[in-house]
Order: sequence, then C-alpha cells, then structure tokens
Amino acid sequence: MSATGPEAHPPGSGGDRPPPDAVAALDLGSNSFHMIVAGLRGGEPVVIDRIREQVQLAAGLDEKGRLADDAKQRALECLRRFGQRLADLHASHVRAVGTNTLRAARDRAFVEQAREALGHPIEIISGREEARLVYLGVAHTLADDRGSRLVVDIGGGSTECILGERFEALETHSLSMGCVRYSQRYFPEGVIDKESFRKAVLGARLELRTVERRFRDIGWTSAVGSSGTIRAVASVLRESGWARERITADGLRALRKALIGAGRVDALELPGLKPERAAVFPGGVAVLVAVFEAFELEEMSWSPGALREGVLYDLLGRIRHEDVRERTLRALQERYHVDRAQAARVERTALRLLSMVAEAWDLTSERARLFLGWAAQLHEVGLAVSYTHHHRHGAYLLEHSDMPGFSNDDSKLLATLVGGHRRKFVPETLAEFDDDRRLAMLRLTVLLRLAALLNRGRSPRPRPRLDLVAKKKALELRFPTGWLEAHPLTRVDLDEEARWLAAADFGFEVHEASPAS
Repeated sequence: MSATGPEAHPPGSGGDRPPPDAVAALDLGSNSFHMIVAGLRGGEPVVIDRIREQVQLAAGLDEKGRLADDAKQRALECLRRFGQRLADLHASHVRAVGTNTLRAARDRAFVEQAREALGHPIEIISGREEARLVYLGVAHTLADDRGSRLVVDIGGGSTECILGERFEALETHSLSMGCVRYSQRYFPEGVIDKESFRKAVLGARLELRTVERRFRDIGWTSAVGSSGTIRAVASVLRESGWARERITADGLRALRKALIGAGRVDALELPGLKPERAAVFPGGVAVLVAVFEAFELEEMSWSPGALREGVLYDLLGRIRHEDVRERTLRALQERYHVDRAQAARVERTALRLLSMVAEAWDLTSERARLFLGWAAQLHEVGLAVSYTHHHRHGAYLLEHSDMPGFSNDDSKLLATLVGGHRRKFVPETLAEFDDDRRLAMLRLTVLLRLAALLNRGRSPRPRPRLDLVAKKKALELRFPTGWLEAHPLTRVDLDEEARWLAAADFGFEVHEASPAS
C-alpha cells in the first residue's frame, strides 16, 4: 500500500509514531518550493537545514488548470532532491503542503507523481488553511506582544491577509493575486510601463475590496509582511536608501517610479534584488502597493517566519497532542448543534469495533483511529439541515466548511465517511480512490455504520459484548445468546443493513452465540 499522500496515504496505512528527533516542513508554493528541517532541543525546534528552489510552478499553469511539461519536470526534480534529504525521517514527522497552483491544477496524475517523488504525503490545503498557517509562522517569529496584527503574505498565485492576536488567527482570507500571476497578466514579455502598473494595482484593489472594510472595522495595531516578495521589497528599499528597517509608503512610491523608469524586467538594476526574483517582481510590488492603499498603511515590518514555519509548529502541535483539528471538531459540533453525548457513544462503539478487526483489516495506524473517531464525532452534523438525508447534508457541510488543520483531502475523507454512514451505501462515492484506498475507506465506513446503528436508541446504557470476525470484504457480528430476541428493532435494523451492504458487494452476517473470551 502506497504512503505518499492524504489520498495515497489512507486512514488505514502507516504505523506507530516514534518519538521525533527531527521534523521537517515543506511549502510547495506557486513560485518556490521551501523545506526546513528542525532538530528538537529541549522540546523546541532548532533549524538544522533549509533548502529553497525557485520552481515557478505557476508559470506553467494555463487557464484550464493544465501544467506545462517543463514546469512539472522542474517540480519533480526538486521533490526528488528534497526526498533524499527526508529519506530517514518518519512519515509522521514530515508535513508537506501544496498551495495555490496545486489547488488549481487539474492534473491528478501529476499530484501522484509529486507524492511519489518526495516519498512523503503532500496535502493540498485551502486558501484559508494556508492563511492560518502563515499567521502561525509569523506569530512564532515575533515578540509575543498583545494587540492585533495585520499579516500579509504575497505568494506566487495568491495573497493571504490575516488579522490575529498573539498566536490566534481571527480573520483569514486568501485572495487570487500573486507575484507570478500578476507579472504574467499585467507585465507580459517583461514590459513595465505606467499604464500596466496602474492596471495591476487596480486589479489588486478590486480583489482587496472583499476584505478591506471588514479589516478596517476590526482594526490592528501593527502590520507585518512575510515571504519572498515582502523580503525582496524590504531588501531593495534598504539597499537603495529609500527606507531603513521597515517598508514604507514613501519607499514604495520610489520603487514604483524606478520600475516604470526601467521599462523592462531585463533592464532592472535594483540593489538587493536577486536575478531570479526579477521576472516576478513587478507583479509582487503592484500587489503590495495595492495593500498599502487599501489598508491606508504608512509602514510595514517584515517577518522571517512564513508558511513553512507555520507548518512546522502545527506539526509539532499534533505530535504534542495540541492539535488544532480537535478545536475545529468542537467548533463544528457547536455550530451545527451536535448531540455530543450521542457522538461520544458512537465514537466509543466505533473504536471498539475497530480494535476487533484492525489487524485483519490492516487498520492498525493512528490515522485510522483518528479519522474513524472524528467521523463519529461529526456524523450527525447534517441534522442541522434536515433529518431526511442528513448523512448527505453532513457530507456536503464537511466538504465545504472551513476546517482549520485539515487539508482538502482530509475534509473529503471525513465527508465520505459521514456521507456513507447510513441508508443506501453508494460505492461510487469511493470511485476517486484507488483499490487499496477504496478498500480501507469501505471498511471504515462499515464500522461507522454499525456503530451508529447500535446506538440508535441514544441510550447511555453500555452496549452488549460483541464478537466481530472480519474477512476481506465481509463481517460476521455475533451477539450474546438471547440479546437480539430482546431487542427486535436492532434485529430488523441489522437485517436491513445486510441488504444495504450486499448491494455494495459486502458480506454481512449476524448471529447469536456466546462471544469468544
């Protein structure tokens, strides 16, 4: 069974998590791929290695979401090099996230190739999750001051705008503008003139209209920028004498004038600007000018922390059981008025059933236990819409809700489990998974279905002792003698469940017999 991604790394795969001596975080961005490796000293991360390669993946993406062959080749070669560095790290101590371009790419085969080249899972995260992780990375590299912060991260394909306090992101937004995207759109063939710059700034201002009023109403005490464009601008302003420690509005006006004066990217001679950054620099500067105008900024500091540092600290939180995903689950339960006592009953039963078949069904990993437990906690979110088809409503809500800590694929896995937990079981919902992944998801779904069925009465009384015998695509469930006769509704439900599962080519038998000791 492959273990190369959230989809290619199904809940059933993997093994126990050893104590980490090093962890790694990867940011597979639209312009550059970044990797940091940190050793743990007294429980705190100390960076011991850092690699950055300018892959410019977004430059190879067309309007239909197709990646050019040369862009794919650059990415895969980079990932193979990264993979060599990570070869000795346990999969649970590595987290790689893909951002805007990988979100937009329609080439699923390439994503699988990328995971195979790296040798580790790659999570395609939503824009809001990217913004949350950016803020986390910035917050950990700044003084732990009270007061709200405006954080802006200009990437290759998107710009993240966040309001937060201390280590908590309060407002997160991802906008469709970035240094690669805007350089291609407004400065084709490297031509820079006054009109094209005006249009680029105007385009960015239109994107910012969706957030500027909300942000101004909330307010902030300091503005901070992160990532490549911000660092490049800060370097040019400092080296040119247009600003000192911070990016200023006056400095940006001088930089804008210099860019237009140069006329072309290949004519840029700006101190502090690296040659490989020049081609995407005008688009990034235009976005930053628009940010200053929209939020009426006079100055902005910059942080060395960014998405990759946020990924690193988020990974450490999971290892230390300070997992933001647990907070997300509680928030969803509250938002959709989930009966937590019932959810806990179903979770206990589901995990109990899992323990009986884990070895036989290759579901021994922590990931299997986590996803089954999470699905049990959220299996009734759809009741907030309607009892009728609430499993389908729940699947829709989970797939389309903002879920901090969860990748797009993670949300899809949970939605698939919840959507299949009752009534007609539709194997087509698993069609996007390959054979091994489809089988793991089928097995977890069956366990969740049984757990929900056995707790239909919503009773706090303990469940009967059960014995569960697993085959490849079949289960035999044994009850104590006489129990089913005393619980005729459960008997009928189990008979109906056998019919539902038989339609999905899954065998299910129920017997009354003394369970094995």
